[in-house]
Amino acid sequence: MTLKLSLTASVMVLGLTAPVSSYPLGINGADPSVIQTEDGFVSVESRAGRTLLVRSAPSLAALAEAKPVRIWSDRERLGEVWAPEMVFRGGQYEVHFAAGIGSDHRMFVIRSSDPLAGYSHAVEIALPEDRWSIDGLPFTYEGTNYYVWSGWQGDTDVQQDIFLAPMSERGQVQSPRATISSPDRAYENIAGDTPSINEGPQPIIDPAGQLHIVYSANGSWGADYCISDLRLKAHGDPLDPHSWEEPAGCLFGANPETLAENGTLAREAKGVGHHTFVLPHGSPLGATNASAAVAFLYHGVPAMKTPDNFWAAREWFVGTFRWVPNVSYGADPGWSLSFSERSQ
Repeated sequence: MTLKLSLTASVMVLGLTAPVSSYPLGINGADPSVIQTEDGFVSVESRAGRTLLVRSAPSLAALAEAKPVRIWSDRERLGEVWAPEMVFRGGQYEVHFAAGIGSDHRMFVIRSSDPLAGYSHAVEIALPEDRWSIDGLPFTYEGTNYYVWSGWQGDTDVQQDIFLAPMSERGQVQSPRATISSPDRAYENIAGDTPSINEGPQPIIDPAGQLHIVYSANGSWGADYCISDLRLKAHGDPLDPHSWEEPAGCLFGANPETLAENGTLAREAKGVGHHTFVLPHGSPLGATNASAAVAFLYHGVPAMKTPDNFWAAREWFVGTFRWVPNVSYGADPGWSLSFSERSQ
């Protein structure tokens, strides 16, 4: 039976009958990626830095019980396979992931017409400047294809910026790359760690049709990891760094010192970030309803835990977000996001 699920009500998305607190989904690990299909939900994850797994279930809550299916293994010994992202483009499922050792991390993609099987060999995505890169994925905005990712300006691990570049219809990323965000604000360097981090970019389009790149800041190895937003100015050029605005703090995080005025304090987990919007086929256009609460997933460490290895203790959590109008990031008000640890 094919299930036709709607994102217009969070209760339907989560398969719940009443509001509940944000909860661990039951999947241990980091960097969730989930898309909605006509049959339910599909997730992808990396295991042991060597293998990519997918799960399929009729509801988000059922993903943890779904049997993981291996779709790719690192037989070529690329090394350190991180943060896979699933999208559906041109009639195919694509999984974009980073792989490499140390400064050799680059972006790769595998493709299939079936989300659970039949994926191609990994193909490296040739990005401009050929630098260390992670967390990349393609999207389309106003008829133009783009690729967004996190990476280095040079050859050393000083900081991670967010880059954007145009992409051809054939999927080739073109030059030049534009730096649309750098971790140069106080709330993005709250612990003074090196490297400073902007990563996990996720494109989404607001009810006014404006593009947002929602990303994670601070180190994922600590409790200050949080979610912030880049909003494209009205009539702005996505490849012009001056066309982007950002809030004066994170929109979701466990440290109140990092939060914007309209930010949400995370209480169920710490080190929250590297989220995924649960959208039909992963399309940025899937959540333009101004009144709906939409599901998103993020990783974090349960608030009551004090693990010796923070990274190893991360789990997938479920929450929701809504669009909020007339929020000023800079000179102009526009739509922002309000995150919640509750289902509605």
